[in-house]
Amino acid sequence: MTAVQHPASHSPSGPAATPRRVPFPVVDEVARHCLQEEEPETVHIEVHLPGLPDRQRLQEAFGEALRRHPRILMREAAGRWYRRRYEWELTDAPDVPVVSFPPSGPDALKLARVRALAEAPPLSASPPIRLEMVENPEVAGGSVLFLTINHTALDGPACLRVLATAAELYGGQDNAPAAPPVRTEAGATAPVDMPSNWSPPAHVAPGTPEPSPGNGMLVAELPVPRREKGVPYTVNDQLMVATALMIAHWNREHGKGPRPMRITMPVDDRTRGAEMPIGNGTRLVEVPFAAEELDASRMDELLRLTSERTRALKSVERPQLGRGAALLTAPVVPVAWRAAVTRGLRKAVGPWTSTTLLSNIGRVPYPLDFGDAGRASAVWFSAPARVPRGLTVTTASTAGRLHVALRWSKSLLSAGDGAHLRDLFEHYMHATEPGRS
Repeated sequence: MTAVQHPASHSPSGPAATPRRVPFPVVDEVARHCLQEEEPETVHIEVHLPGLPDRQRLQEAFGEALRRHPRILMREAAGRWYRRRYEWELTDAPDVPVVSFPPSGPDALKLARVRALAEAPPLSASPPIRLEMVENPEVAGGSVLFLTINHTALDGPACLRVLATAAELYGGQDNAPAAPPVRTEAGATAPVDMPSNWSPPAHVAPGTPEPSPGNGMLVAELPVPRREKGVPYTVNDQLMVATALMIAHWNREHGKGPRPMRITMPVDDRTRGAEMPIGNGTRLVEVPFAAEELDASRMDELLRLTSERTRALKSVERPQLGRGAALLTAPVVPVAWRAAVTRGLRKAVGPWTSTTLLSNIGRVPYPLDFGDAGRASAVWFSAPARVPRGLTVTTASTAGRLHVALRWSKSLLSAGDGAHLRDLFEHYMHATEPGRS
């Protein structure tokens, strides 16, 4: 199957044609207001392949994929200080080379991960994404594709869709998305009891901060947690419980008393086909937990409560960042004034920010088959981890394995802290399985 061609989305062609402009959506504007140079808002995706793609063909395939998804070809338009909106300017072609091939070596993966966290593609050049192909020093003849995304403009699932189109163009293989798993729904959703949100939630206790700014990251490959057939909870619910118990355990070890938690969960309702809307398309919901509920000895009850709450929250229609953000970004005053208000408000509500973010991509829907370079054997994602959260957990599954990325602010945690949190996460993830002791 060949990826569907999108209709042209630009103004009439010609040397004097003015690029089409699109106002920033709410999510993009809020992210643009809160940019910090010391902690770039990047999304990182790494795709492990058993073989090595041909460089020229990969460049051509990815370039054509960008043209087939023209909404990704954009840069921030210049404007006067009194403008009412930020705007994206859509371009017909990339402003800068998008695909690169860093030198190989034993530290190639480590250095690529550091770049993905520390160097955001600029918003001033189209597109705000880059693709690096690195030879994998851990697998003979293998390679890793690193996608780094400026999160002000785009999210991980959208860019994975573009990469799936590139894989299809490169290898000539069908990269249509697999059908989503069938969920058994229990009819109409009854009202669900939620803990009160009238107190600040727990935050991750400081560990051993590092002197340098920015984010650190650790990736791990684990088995997908098992479930008994017919249980009401999903793997996402198991991951949610494991994340909550991991942080509760960590905080106890660091002298923090029990407190309620709220875990932010992105919900993505977009289609995964070639017509998938490109941009920041997820909406955020917060799953609450009372302090007394976070008890691993009452695992069945905790899984049931989590399942009821996540299902209820997903079913509620609401703006991506809530009604407050939609009001805050209404273009009634200059955007520079709104930026100052947004930054001040973000700082003021810091204590009320959710405990952490768990972004579960789920089963990667595309085979990511690059023909002679093979199919993806692992796909990792990571989301930004700025304080006050300071820690994010991102998961995806490929080839029956769970790929977990823990990402943290270095002002809060160190690499050793991240390793300990990874061990706690694995422990509590296994504790959600049937037959646990």
